[in-house]
Amino acid sequence: QVQLVESGGGLVQAGGSLRLSCAASGRTFSRYVMAWFRQAPGKEREFVAAISWSGEITKNADSVKGRFTISRDNAKNMVYLQMNRLKPEDTAVYYCARSKTYSSIITTDRYEYDYWGPGTQVTVSS
Repeated sequence: QVQLVESGGGLVQAGGSLRLSCAASGRTFSRYVMAWFRQAPGKEREFVAAISWSGEITKNADSVKGRFTISRDNAKNMVYLQMNRLKPEDTAVYYCARSKTYSSIITTDRYEYDYWGPGTQVTVSS
């Protein structure tokens, strides 16, 4: 059974920083692409960032490029999202997700991820 649990969300002023963490269970964690998605009220869940199993390849959404950095520690079964220069439009529930298959190809399609955490709220005040 795979479980993902996010932490690190909170309330921050515009321009500030937060670091989200995702703790994953399961011995095969290191073989999967991991990603962060977010969902704001009344909006679709959208891709934020993803990282290959080795950590060598990452992909960010255009809206967060240059501000957010995804990383992972396979020895600890952890994925992180460092968020800098936060904006009010970054306000959302942030979800950690695991890809469906062993693949080095990063996808931004949420339907290619089959395990999700419960989410952590990030609120950025102006």
